Amino acid sequence: MGDIDSQTITEICSGSIEDNEDSDGWDEMEVTGEQTTCLFCSSQFHTIAVALDHCRTEHNFDLLELKTKYNMDCYSFIKMINYIRKVRPDPKTIVESQTALWDNDEYLKPGEMESWLMYDFDDLGSAPSTPHYAIDGKTPISNITYAELQRQIQELTVQLRHKDALLQNAMQDISKMKQVTRTIVEAADSLDTSMNACVASVPVRYDSEYFNSYSHFGIHHEMLNDKIRTESYRDAILKNVNIFSGKTVLDVGCGTGILSMFAAKAEARMVYGIDQSDVIYKAMEIVRENKLHEKVQLIKGRLENTELPEEKVDIIISEWMGYFLLFEGMLDSFIYARDRHLKPNGEILPNRCNISVVGCSDLARYDTYITFWDNVYGFNMQCMKSEVLTEANVETVAIETIITEPCILTEVDLKTCDTNTPNFSAKFKLKVKKSGKLTALAGYFDIFFDLENPVSFSTGPHVTRTHWQQTVFYLKNIIDVTEGNIIEGTLTCNRMLKNVRGLHVSITIGEDKYQYRLD
Repeated sequence: MGDIDSQTITEICSGSIEDNEDSDGWDEMEVTGEQTTCLFCSSQFHTIAVALDHCRTEHNFDLLELKTKYNMDCYSFIKMINYIRKVRPDPKTIVESQTALWDNDEYLKPGEMESWLMYDFDDLGSAPSTPHYAIDGKTPISNITYAELQRQIQELTVQLRHKDALLQNAMQDISKMKQVTRTIVEAADSLDTSMNACVASVPVRYDSEYFNSYSHFGIHHEMLNDKIRTESYRDAILKNVNIFSGKTVLDVGCGTGILSMFAAKAEARMVYGIDQSDVIYKAMEIVRENKLHEKVQLIKGRLENTELPEEKVDIIISEWMGYFLLFEGMLDSFIYARDRHLKPNGEILPNRCNISVVGCSDLARYDTYITFWDNVYGFNMQCMKSEVLTEANVETVAIETIITEPCILTEVDLKTCDTNTPNFSAKFKLKVKKSGKLTALAGYFDIFFDLENPVSFSTGPHVTRTHWQQTVFYLKNIIDVTEGNIIEGTLTCNRMLKNVRGLHVSITIGEDKYQYRLD
């Protein structure tokens, strides 16, 4: 089935896939020239309808009878197709069996994509069976006159025009509603988040989009290819083997399992890695391929909703950091693990971090990103500036554009911090090192493993680039600064109320106050 996840399967079953922007390809499955191969022989057909008729007459395999016999649903159909393709049973074995031979979730695992999996199984038996009146997907129209067809086309054309007009009005109303809603929500996001909402309060079904983003293997390649990040974790673990030897370890958000395997190499007694993303299935294969499956046990699930094999562990490791350190809200899961699963006096890696800000002067980048909207192929699009300026931008800041000393905004002790950590306000003073025009502030973070053999790394512009890069806050009003000046201001960070994994950041410099979002 390719990389189909459980959400996609649910959409197939419910029919909601039709609303997807790619739905045209699904709707046309029965009328394209793609060949459908018989489930039991090499015969091929233009449509599934004809293939089903062939299975019924040539192999005595009647899908409608099986649907009734086993009370099959869409999931059962998918599992049956994968079972047939994998096991290649005789059709008689399936027809005569008293139980569904495919009743095992292993047959929901991704396999090879094919047209059978696109078949709208829920419609089977709800209308006259296509094979009984169609010849290779073509329906005779001998009883329909040409004049009648013309009349029907004209009526449908009038109806379509009327519906188009209604749709246009509806779209305009929706656009207005979106603007009003956005204004209300953004105003709410700028308020104090005293209610201290956190990831644990979000139902799993509403959190699936976040975890699905980590099902794409490109993001794992980017993280593993980040040597500063990966080698720092490796060194913190393998240079402190005495801490791990004989201990139990929990890897929160284990991804491909790289940290779990480092811990196993450091002689841990048992490592439990947990991740809600479907990448966990590949991680299981990776662990087996490296012959570490007896020391590393991987679990699919969201930590806040999953029971672990051992309630308490000696060490918790996690690479939970997001852009500007706190974006994504995975710190919440780390804190949840610490408070519920760490033994007294247990170790956590990393154990300390901080967030800093520094001033930048990059007029060329400012012109490319902001001034660009003044004249776009001869058209004025300045209204776009307000949108662009409220989006914190993740990019690599060139070291030569840094014109101030950095300033630490907040420090986080991971042994004592709580889920209110993303809500903070800090004053900053930036000493100007080089005269110029201040176009933006750049935020970054540092990570510390305070162990017997300490390790640390930075994501700032003054060191080798990491995949986190820097979070850049462009200023609407550029500021002229002179060497030796002190730029004073306040940066306030809060969780978004509409999305607890997102951040709302406000920066005040003098009389100017700027609002930004990371979501």
